[in-house]
Amino acid sequence: MKNWDAIVVGAGIIGVSLALELNKHGLRVLVVEKGEPGREASWAAGGMLVDYPLETRPELQELAAASARMYPEFVRGLEDESGLKIDLRSVGAIVLAGAETGKNPATTQAYALPRPLAELEPALRIPLRTDRSTNGSTPLHVYLKERCVDPRHLTGAAIAAARNRGVDFSSGDQVLAVDVADGRACGVRTSNAQFAAGLVVNCTGAWAGQIRVGTGASPVHAEQSSAGFRVPTRPVKGQMLCVTMPEKELVRHVVRAPDVYLIPRSDGRMSIGATAEEAGFDKQTVPETIAKLRRAAIDLVPKLADARILEAWAGLRPGTPDGLPILGTMSTSGYFVATGHFRDGILLAPVTAKLMAQIMTGQRPPIDVSKLSADRFANQVGA
Repeated sequence: MKNWDAIVVGAGIIGVSLALELNKHGLRVLVVEKGEPGREASWAAGGMLVDYPLETRPELQELAAASARMYPEFVRGLEDESGLKIDLRSVGAIVLAGAETGKNPATTQAYALPRPLAELEPALRIPLRTDRSTNGSTPLHVYLKERCVDPRHLTGAAIAAARNRGVDFSSGDQVLAVDVADGRACGVRTSNAQFAAGLVVNCTGAWAGQIRVGTGASPVHAEQSSAGFRVPTRPVKGQMLCVTMPEKELVRHVVRAPDVYLIPRSDGRMSIGATAEEAGFDKQTVPETIAKLRRAAIDLVPKLADARILEAWAGLRPGTPDGLPILGTMSTSGYFVATGHFRDGILLAPVTAKLMAQIMTGQRPPIDVSKLSADRFANQVGA
């Protein structure tokens, strides 16, 4: 049986980025994926690289800011190593008046629109509203110098780059358990095979809690194992659609409104999303929901009534009880977890890969992620 130094379970953007980083540390890496690499939450994401205090949890702001800064170099590296082009846009985002923008007028003022909204996005049909608490002097619409990326380009390039660097992949076979010997992780077991490695990291997103720890006649679930609890992720369904804009640059900026967001791509497509539904592992789209998103987009940009629908889909974001990622070591030596990124998996992929590779190779990361450890759930989640 072939041995590896590290096994990454899950081939989304988090897992593949981490596999690449571990490879750069000199480790032999295997990525094991239950389906087709890159075709779950990463494939379904919008790709907004949100780094805005009023939309980012305080616990994530350092990570979000660091990862956003890393993105241009991250994308260039993937393009160079894969030979594929990634649509990374730096036009910026406009957040329209709503709950997020109205919380803190002082902060909102720091992100004032550089020009009138009608000049930035002539196709938008939005009245300029202001905060009455400041006598109409503080616009509630804000401009952010944030980027967006096409997640499918990004994930496809990451997978190609990993393969080119010699990272191995096993797909179409779900990991059932982490094997343990002498109290330490020693590989993983699927329905059809066993793979050996001294390091194992769970990057399976919404499915993270399904992986057992331990082998034998009656393998235990993680909540009953030496880890003390399962990895408490859950699926949060998000439905989206993609259209071809009737004019290639009908909308240039990412636009976020209270009930819909618009993400233009460089080739004239636009992603429109997204819902957040507690629907278990259901990935079916609902025609009425897709129609509602389309109507909300047309309300913002009337010319989108002429846009051709290319595709509609649903993905499963990995949610956690407190809405924060789970990063770091597990109680079983050699077993790690990097999951629960919810809406921020695309954004946080570069920084997660860097930090987790350092943790897994025994280094001290420059950003303290101890508060994101799975240990915080040890006394909250029962068997």
